[in-house]
Amino acid sequence: MPKSLKGAAIYARVSTDSQTTENQVRELREVAERRGWQVVEVYCDNGISGAKGRDQRPAFDKLHKDATRHRFDVVMAWSIDRIGRSVHAVSGFIAEMDAIGIGQFYQQQAIDTSTPAGRAMIQMCVVFAEFERDMIRERINAGLAKGVGVLKTARLLGIGTGTAQRIKAEASEAQS
Repeated sequence: MPKSLKGAAIYARVSTDSQTTENQVRELREVAERRGWQVVEVYCDNGISGAKGRDQRPAFDKLHKDATRHRFDVVMAWSIDRIGRSVHAVSGFIAEMDAIGIGQFYQQQAIDTSTPAGRAMIQMCVVFAEFERDMIRERINAGLAKGVGVLKTARLLGIGTGTAQRIKAEASEAQS
């Protein structure tokens, strides 16, 4: 690839099998084209929560490995919460990519880590992603404490039943 082109990797993720990564990938391909970046690989994890670790997200794991091999110059994601749902996980990813010289681009937040403003904004977004997950966890636990079942709680919160069941299991583990 000519030096003037940046090699871009697209990472897309959806939490449930009823969702699709198609829209994320299509939008990011358009952004890459406008910026003059060449998409060299698309990594998709379907039906996997962002709260899951790298070892439980095969495409995300492959993205990490390919990044260390410098197969691309920038990682693109539709939103920062596609990367992860905890400050620790996303901060680790940010630090790892930065250490090996891989840039990051997040469409929804208009963040490009090649700029100082982009690096500052990414840290704030990570905090809010974790806050959102904690709020969902609180609402699930409150619903369950009032005797509302997992299915009804998930429907009321507009989340997948798998997500609600996983958070319930995490809460049960934390209490034991």
